[in-house]
Amino acid sequence: MPSIVQPLYEDNHLLIVNKPAGVLIQGDSTGDKPLVEHCKDYIKEKYNKPGAVFLHPVHRLDRPVSGVIVFARTSKALERMNKIFATRKVQKTYWAIVKKHPPQKKGRLMSWLVKDPKRNVTTAYSEPVEGGQKAETDFKVLGKLNNHYLIEVEPLTGRPHQIRVHMAEMGCPIRGDLRYGFSKPNPDKSINLHARRIYFEHPVKKEPVVVRAGLPEDQFWEQFLTLDNIKVKDKDIDRLY
Repeated sequence: MPSIVQPLYEDNHLLIVNKPAGVLIQGDSTGDKPLVEHCKDYIKEKYNKPGAVFLHPVHRLDRPVSGVIVFARTSKALERMNKIFATRKVQKTYWAIVKKHPPQKKGRLMSWLVKDPKRNVTTAYSEPVEGGQKAETDFKVLGKLNNHYLIEVEPLTGRPHQIRVHMAEMGCPIRGDLRYGFSKPNPDKSINLHARRIYFEHPVKKEPVVVRAGLPEDQFWEQFLTLDNIKVKDKDIDRLY
């Protein structure tokens, strides 16, 4: 099993890691050690830092989701990254595996989402509703393998469970996502949603930051890398580093 902390990018301002599925970002009632605490331990040991380590997540990933997560290492970086996300000056790309082909090969989904915090479930509405937040998601079918489809997803907004509920509303629940209508769970309780790539301007250095997270070490995920168009896309991404 890979280490909990898988660094993808780090400097004095940011730490970006590849989150394994099943790991919390921050602590909750389960008492399980969250990723932020694992990352603090990593920084403390690597840089031999005495005392408390400042580290704060800039955005969220649900527990069963894997992939890129950004932490701020200073309060200044956190303030500036929060502004970058609030003004949508960030591009996030996800990969999702579904069993049903979407109604079209690519498109944009828009709805108003309302989250029930007690049930931890988000509901989508086609028209504005009280308490609803407008959500927009672009999607594109990348390929098919063994009766499953790989979908590239770019959320234009950042609402709770946005991608999961939008895929379900389209009739394509994400593999393993029982909460939003998939028929059976994955053996490890993950869902096949992976935060593949993130792009933004560095909050201090003012230079482009492009980070890609490798897929989970799982045969079901890795088989999709055999698709020719995926190989081309990954080469295109590599040129941005």
